[in-house]
Amino acid sequence: MSESESAYAVDIVLCIDVTGSMSPVIDTVKKGALSFHKRLVDAMAAREKAVGQLRIRVVAYRDFEADPGNPVELSKFWRIPQEAKQFERFVKGLRADGGGDLPESGLEALALAIKSPWEREYERRRHVIVLFTDASAHELGVGSTRMRYPRGMPKDMDELAAMWGRGRGNSAVMDSGAKRLLIFAPDLQPWTAIADSWSNTLHSASNAGTGLRDVDLDEVIGTIAGSV
Repeated sequence: MSESESAYAVDIVLCIDVTGSMSPVIDTVKKGALSFHKRLVDAMAAREKAVGQLRIRVVAYRDFEADPGNPVELSKFWRIPQEAKQFERFVKGLRADGGGDLPESGLEALALAIKSPWEREYERRRHVIVLFTDASAHELGVGSTRMRYPRGMPKDMDELAAMWGRGRGNSAVMDSGAKRLLIFAPDLQPWTAIADSWSNTLHSASNAGTGLRDVDLDEVIGTIAGSV
C-alpha cells in the first residue's frame, strides 16, 4: 500500500477573528505554530493513524463594514513542518484591532475557508476548518459595497449552507466524507444554528467578548485527531 493510501492528508484552515478582543487566541496560535505538526502527529499516532501530509492556511478577518481598509488577510496553504517558518511569520504579523460593533464578518470568512483549494489526491484526507471568534456575525452582505469585499460570496445563509453541502441542490464545495468544522464561539447566532444543522460540525461555546482566553491549542489538536 502506498503512502497516499495508508496515511492521511490533513488540510486545516484556521479562520481567526482578529478584532480587538481576540489577541489571546492569536497569541495561542503564534506560540503553537512551530510545534503544531509534531503535536498533531503525536495525537494521531496515539490513535494509530499516520499523517502523510499536513497543510495549514489562515483566514484572518475583521469587519468589512467597520474595517474597510484591512477587513481580511488570506494566506496560502503551507506544508508543515517544511514551511512552518512562513506560517509562523504570517501569524506573527497579525494584529488584533478594529471590529467596530460586536458582530463581525465571520460568515464571509467561513465562506472563504470553505472555498479553499483543498487536497484531492490522497485517498484518506480530512479538510478541517477551525473558526475562532468571541462575537456573533453580521448577515452576509454587510459591507458588500466596500472595495475589498470578496467576489463570489453567498447571498444568504441558505447559499452558504449549500456550499457546505446542506439543503437542496448540488452546490457543495467540500468532500462530504472529508470535511470537518470546529467552531470556538459564544452561544450566539449564527454559530448555534450552524452547529445544530450542519453535518460534521462541533461547537465549543465561549463567553462573548472575552477573546476566547480558555481555548487551548491541545484541545483543538485533540479534537482534530479524534475526528480523522
